[in-house]
Amino acid sequence: MSITVYTDGSAKGNPGNGGYGVVMISGQYRKELKQGFRLTTNNRMELLAVIVALENIKTKGSTIAIYSDSKYVVDAVEKKWVFGWEKKNFNKKKNPDLWIRFLKIYRKQKVSFIWVKGHADNKENERCDVLAVQAADGKNLQLDQWYEDSIENSDSSLF
Repeated sequence: MSITVYTDGSAKGNPGNGGYGVVMISGQYRKELKQGFRLTTNNRMELLAVIVALENIKTKGSTIAIYSDSKYVVDAVEKKWVFGWEKKNFNKKKNPDLWIRFLKIYRKQKVSFIWVKGHADNKENERCDVLAVQAADGKNLQLDQWYEDSIENSDSSLF
């Protein structure tokens, strides 16, 4: 099975409230997904969009092309950085919770990434942006538990 996926993430402030948008297309089928969070980052939403898309594909071994405007996500996978991070147990890397979750589902599929320039009239990428912004602006914002816990436990206090 061949599936085309478009993803985008958004954060109002970085960190701030954020959201992701996903468009999945396979033959005549189309599915859109979105979710908002009360406190998160843009990179977390970009990566979570990819994860949620992959987790929603029920057929293992599918061939999936993911179009993303996130250099963070596309380069981490296509340039194989994430596999080096994994070998070092994500030491001093951001978003280890999401990268671990990503690798678990990524390995069950045949995934390729294609970087697309954001806000460059790519119809489906633009649709994902709309979904992500709608989600970030929504009323039922979820808790990004790992992120909020990591901020609470960080050494970033001023005193």
